[in-house]
Amino acid sequence: MRTDSSPGTLPAREHLPAAPAGTPVLDVVIPVYNEEKDLQPCVRRLHDHLARTFPYAFRITIADNASTDTTPQVAARLAAEIPEVGTFRLEQKGRGRALRAVWSASEAPVLAYMDVDLSTDLNALLPLVAPLISGHSDLAIGSRLAPSSRVVRGPKREFISRVYNLILRGSLQARFSDAQCGFKAIRRDVAQVLLPLIEDTGWFFDTEMLVLAERAGLRIHEVPVDWVDDPDSTVHIVRTATDDLKGVWRIGRALATGSLPLDRLARPFGDDPRDREITDVPRGLARQLVGFCVVGGLSTLFYLLLYSGFRVFTGSQTANALALLVSAVANTAANRRLTFGVRGRGGAVRHQAQGLVVFGIGLALTSGSLAALGAATSEPAHSTELAVLIAANLAATVLRFLLFRAWVFPDRREDGSLVAASYDTTQFRAGDVADSWQDATVQLLPMRPHNTDARDFR
Repeated sequence: MRTDSSPGTLPAREHLPAAPAGTPVLDVVIPVYNEEKDLQPCVRRLHDHLARTFPYAFRITIADNASTDTTPQVAARLAAEIPEVGTFRLEQKGRGRALRAVWSASEAPVLAYMDVDLSTDLNALLPLVAPLISGHSDLAIGSRLAPSSRVVRGPKREFISRVYNLILRGSLQARFSDAQCGFKAIRRDVAQVLLPLIEDTGWFFDTEMLVLAERAGLRIHEVPVDWVDDPDSTVHIVRTATDDLKGVWRIGRALATGSLPLDRLARPFGDDPRDREITDVPRGLARQLVGFCVVGGLSTLFYLLLYSGFRVFTGSQTANALALLVSAVANTAANRRLTFGVRGRGGAVRHQAQGLVVFGIGLALTSGSLAALGAATSEPAHSTELAVLIAANLAATVLRFLLFRAWVFPDRREDGSLVAASYDTTQFRAGDVADSWQDATVQLLPMRPHNTDARDFR
């Protein structure tokens, strides 16, 4: 939720406003499949904990995904006995499918879920949801891999968990530490925009949600948890791992091709100091400079290798032109995606055409340098040629960055005026999202643990 303030200040998301007692602030979803044995003690323990420690009204929703045992009957009995407990029945399996269905239908401003085995210590629940209530974060996750976490589990699961998170970091550049801990929360306004973009309906649902949120610039809060492995867990490790790897491949390919509509998610929730228009500090300049230097360094090495290869078969001018042309195409494509954050294929041809104009300027500088060297000495050494070309390329690089930023990849305001920025052009404000769901947004009022509403939230 955005707040209006003068440029140069650092505004914050708004704390969810206070409201009538009894309105559920938190909806904790427990997805279950054939859990007739563990469901009742889990729900009663969770309800007792929330009634004693949680300062706002809450609801517990049992999401039954196509159980074939007596789980539906147990859930119905709990819902009849405890006013804060509701039940939701799905006819298809899938944890992701269950969470999507319940979260999409819930009116609580903060949505959470946890596994039925309650492996995670419930004392982490309030720290998990507090940053979402305060407006500090958009999502929150429990982490078993944080340095201060206390975890008891077998070496097999420990190894698989750490390897999986290393794969996420290496392939998808994920920065969160634990994707699969069954202990997460999300603000409802964020979920309404994020859930339609998630394809997976099973165990990869969590990872896909976090990757999309992180790539969109949303804030993910991590809570160290105490966690004890459930030896009777029904999760099929090999099948789950295989499905997760397929999901990683699908998301990685979508990110590489730019097919994910991340522009719809680009920091729409709350103010971000990176979005502020501060006088004399162009947005994204530092990040763009770093990205451009990295791409430029790699492009220069690529260019020199090409030049040395072409020089074996042709003259210096021809070798320079060919090497510069090939490296310029690669340089424009890399800067388009990595430095200026342009995703998708829209405008790619135009950007390459403009990049070739910039290439022409670079060609003039380097060719002119070679011509000057040839006029100074009839047979210059190869090392001298390379030194001259490096100096000319450095000069061309500075000019290339300025042209890329101001002409090839400029950002535009909503009114069409140009600003030098990071080329996220189709953002929308959090207020627009909040307005769309204003009828379902509830307010908060601290309440005593025994001051619960007698209404049936089912």
